[in-house]
This record gives sequence, structure tokens and C-alpha cells, in this order.
Amino acid sequence: MSNLHGVFRLMVLSLMTVFSTASLAKEYVFSAPPRGPAVKEAAVYKPIADYLSRATGKTIVYKHPDNWLNYQNQMQKGNYDLVFDGPHFIGWRMDKVQHQPLARLPGKLSFVIFVKDDNKAVKRTDDLAGRTLCGLAPPNLATLTMYSQFPNPMRQPLVVEVKSFPAGYTKVMEGRCTAGVMRDKMFNKLQKQNGNKGRVIWSSNGTANQGFSAGPKFSDGDRARLASSLLSPDAKPHLDKFFDRFSKNNKALLPTNTQEYAGLGVLLRDVWGFEQ
Repeated sequence: MSNLHGVFRLMVLSLMTVFSTASLAKEYVFSAPPRGPAVKEAAVYKPIADYLSRATGKTIVYKHPDNWLNYQNQMQKGNYDLVFDGPHFIGWRMDKVQHQPLARLPGKLSFVIFVKDDNKAVKRTDDLAGRTLCGLAPPNLATLTMYSQFPNPMRQPLVVEVKSFPAGYTKVMEGRCTAGVMRDKMFNKLQKQNGNKGRVIWSSNGTANQGFSAGPKFSDGDRARLASSLLSPDAKPHLDKFFDRFSKNNKALLPTNTQEYAGLGVLLRDVWGFEQ
């Protein structure tokens, strides 16, 4: 009798393990860059995860990455199944962890390198060799786009890290940096606010905007449903806070494809862990 009891216990434990493993296997992790505290970020992204869970029948859970180092580490390991972030990350995941883009924000991401208008010594990017440039810390796309214009490390400017684009603009105008780099829209806004004290010496062509991508744990059918759900008018109430942060004037996502992000992962080639 005791042997039968022991066998029964083993069977129950085995079944519990199977069901537990199956449950874990059905959980899909959604994440995004850690732009703020976990509670604040969850208010933006958890409604999206909940909506997509209902729309697709999958259990999609938003997880805050705590910090940039962990975000990059988890991404490099392929531990994120659904991600919203910048085009360089999407391009890298396409190449390295079999992600596919689903939908993106409208518009392009374009950047400018600028100097103070009365700086007569700097007229083009070549003149920045060995000079200071204010920019956000990599892997910020503006700074990485700037670096792509200096393939020779010996000719690169010396980046002075700032916490925000306005802070970088102020330092350039005060003479604490020779140049700066930022989004063109932000530069134009700051120019209007400060009497057009800056001058653009280089402009990027622009890339596809930030977007959502999904990994290989989702089937092709799953990814199609995710994309259609994100693009559906039904998504808007669940993306209110998301649009308030990223696209106040155009509250809609657009269809996208691999061509829009192809090759952009190379911008991360000098960032630790993303080496090509």
C-alpha cells in the first residue's frame, strides 16, 4: 500500500511539473527601454500587454528591465518575445534573434549635428575631429548616428554625455561643447525658444520610427494577429498613455516591414554586447 501511495505522489508531482512547465512556456515577455520607474512604465505598457493577450489568446506579460544594462543583456540573450523600441534595436534583433517588425510610429527619426552660429571654425563634420560634442550616452540613436559619420576613430569628436537634448543645446550655446547632436524636431523647437543661436552642419536622411517587433516564440500566424491587433482601431483606448508619450499629434500606428529596418543594427556595432 505504501508503495502505491509513493507511486501516486510521484505521478502527482510529475503532472504538476508538466503543467507548471507548460504554463511557463505559454508566457510571452513584453518589454521596452527603461525610460522611467517601473510603476510609471507599467502604466504605459501593461495596458498594451493586456489588450494583446485578449486579442491573440496568448499570455503576454510586461516586464520592466530595471536598467539599461539588464535591458541590453536580456535582449542579447533573446529573452524578450515582444519589444517596443528604436529602429537600431529592431534591426539588430532581426539579424540576431529572429524578430520581425509588427507596427511602428508615424514619421521618421532624423538627427542634426549643430554648432553655435558664431563658430566660424567649424563648417562641416570633418572639422569636429578632437573637439567636444554634447550628446546622450550610447545606445542613444542620435549619438550612434553621429558616430556612423566618423568611421576613423582617430577623427571622432570627444562626446560629453548629457542627460537631455535641451541640456546639450545649452552647453553648446554656452561654449562648454563645440557641437551637439539631437533630433531635428527638438533642435528646431529649441532654436525658436532661444533666438536661433545654433547652426546645423549635418543632417541625417532619417530612419523608420520606433516600433514593435516579435520574436520566434510567436508563430507567423501569431505575429500577423499581433500586427493586426496593434493596427486595429480597437487598440486606441489601450494605447492612450503610450500615444500621449510618443505621438500626441498622430495617435495611430502604421504597418511596417523588414526593409524599413534592414541594416540598422550595424549602428550598435561598437556598443558592448552588440558587436557584429
